[in-house]
Amino acid sequence: MSADTHTSADTPTSAAPDHSAHARPTAAAHRPETLAVHSPQPEIRGSRPLGVPLHQGHVFAFETADAMAEAFHSTDTFVYSRMGNPTVRALETAVARLEGGAAALSYASGMGAINGVLLGLLSSAGHVVAQRCLYGGTYALLDDLTARWGVEVTYVSGTDPDEVRAALRPETRLLYLETIANPTTRVSDLPALIRAAHEAGVPTAVDNTFASPLLCRPIEYGADIVVHSATKYLAGHADVLGGIAVFKDEELYRRIRHYAIEQGATTDPFAAWLTLRGMQTLPLRIERQCANAAELAARLAAHPAVAAVRHPALAGHPDREVAARLLPRGGGGVVSFDLAGGREAGRTFVEAVEVASLSASLGDVKTLVMHPASTSHRQLDADALAAAGIGPGTVRVSVGIEHVEDLWQDLEQALAKAL
Repeated sequence: MSADTHTSADTPTSAAPDHSAHARPTAAAHRPETLAVHSPQPEIRGSRPLGVPLHQGHVFAFETADAMAEAFHSTDTFVYSRMGNPTVRALETAVARLEGGAAALSYASGMGAINGVLLGLLSSAGHVVAQRCLYGGTYALLDDLTARWGVEVTYVSGTDPDEVRAALRPETRLLYLETIANPTTRVSDLPALIRAAHEAGVPTAVDNTFASPLLCRPIEYGADIVVHSATKYLAGHADVLGGIAVFKDEELYRRIRHYAIEQGATTDPFAAWLTLRGMQTLPLRIERQCANAAELAARLAAHPAVAAVRHPALAGHPDREVAARLLPRGGGGVVSFDLAGGREAGRTFVEAVEVASLSASLGDVKTLVMHPASTSHRQLDADALAAAGIGPGTVRVSVGIEHVEDLWQDLEQALAKAL
């Protein structure tokens, strides 16, 4: 027998072998080459971590083949991180609880979540009713589904339930809305529009990114699915990419989850951990961002370089009454406005800011500006831009948590250059 052969004499006899899920090789039982591979994972007893642990490992082990086989069909046991991970599950549970949903699925990006929902519900020759003013990436995805799958899309204003009823067909599979439209800040009358879809048995998905669950919870108004770009307000610090879809009921969740696993666009555990970390300050950030945005909107409305301002808290906003009902805690942190000088004035303004940054994102602690016609909505031609309510001189400002006077001084000096 060779010196490396493991005999019964090599096994400690003071205690029976531990075959529990947390058992690990001991120094007395195994050699350095084995111990280097099998790091100990001690249980925590008598206390608990205040922060959610980061479970970066992508694969999980089992004691029996039957237990592993059963886990493949369970949402409570982890097998492989594409199918579920403890840190990712903590994020899904947290956001589902915030939105008042039954369950949630986390994705690698906001567009991953939107793709997951649309591709999970639609098939060739299906039909979607969507509001006309949408995030440019969503519009591009719907356009692509039309070109490749023959999915038909009927666009509506997002304000009139009778318009939705008229657009619905027997083959309609989804009504798609945004709580606060990007970038026009129009506010959808969710209760009325969702009711119109449900009368015909059509589910509704709502992109709630601009509002966050702190300002609006669309499931309370009947929405079947709520999607977020977690990159934005949920995470809030420009250091993570992620998306999430929340479901009103378990049946729809399981249906989309099956496709999400096959699609493979799931969240990395570290991204989930960063998002959870950011969410702890979400209420504080949202309160400050809403207050700053409302103040800046009022000042912009009085500036000679500005032709029009849009923010749900402004008295002249076309959806002010709806916003008062759906967004009682604040109109959000995004302000959009039209510069009288048109496209060139818009480009000049976004390149002239100093405290704010020219960036394609939103919901960050820092103030960000962009010119939609040349960036986020560049896929739209002039007619489509006009139909969506976006002008050549439209500027979107995602207001951060800086001091409002510093922000106003920055916007004011940039406006002077755009006159």
